[in-house]
Amino acid sequence: MVYSISVRDLTKNFNGFTAVNRISFSVKKGEIFAFLGPNGAGKTTTIKILTTLLRPSGGSVHVNGYSLKDKDRIRQSFGIVFQDPSLDDELTAYENMVFHAIFYAVPKKVYAKRIEELLKFVELWDRKDSRVKTFSGGMKRRLEIARGLIHHPKILFLDEPTLGLDAQTRNLVLNHVREINKKEGMTVFLTTHYLDEAEKIADTIAIIDHGVLVAKGSLSSLLKKTEKKTLEAAYLKLTGTSIRNDQASSLEHLRTRMRVWKK
Repeated sequence: MVYSISVRDLTKNFNGFTAVNRISFSVKKGEIFAFLGPNGAGKTTTIKILTTLLRPSGGSVHVNGYSLKDKDRIRQSFGIVFQDPSLDDELTAYENMVFHAIFYAVPKKVYAKRIEELLKFVELWDRKDSRVKTFSGGMKRRLEIARGLIHHPKILFLDEPTLGLDAQTRNLVLNHVREINKKEGMTVFLTTHYLDEAEKIADTIAIIDHGVLVAKGSLSSLLKKTEKKTLEAAYLKLTGTSIRNDQASSLEHLRTRMRVWKK
């Protein structure tokens, strides 16, 4: 089995608070992997470590075969769509794409064709010369996905890619993600609070809560294990129904959730 991501006993501490607590998982090459969890569960911290933006406190991580010591090689091997917008609103869609291509040292004779291909793929070619500040939220999200693919990455990280989008645009974005995965054999690492998205497109689903991985498997295996009919019901059984206001950890709550999973 070939893995795009391999994580073993990953831990991250912040001034005495453990945000990620000895989690281990692997992501198979070419699969869509959904990484789910409540607010403050450790999702963003984990993604920041995988993308070399944070150093772990312990454990080992390999991305596309590289350890975290090989930051440059790891960064060259993935694309990312951040939760927060990261486009330059004063540039056109095409200029944003060119800037990113140059940043990744993609040759001009290569990126010209690649930009046209990607903007057509996300249905923005007719707006290539429009400034991004004139785009809707959904158009910006599609452009960010196209931009993240400019250098032919092996992994695409999507951190809440459909946050705040209407149902039609969410569906369009998800269709693009599925097409990318099939067309280029690209591994997709997705975080989302819209559980129906993971239910529709994920090959493997992992759930993190209070910094601990409480479940991992296919949708059918999670439903069978929790004796639930939907991912939302299974998710709530594993993580509870209380609203999360911060990252404060409840050991007893965590033990309860783990007992549910281990039954």
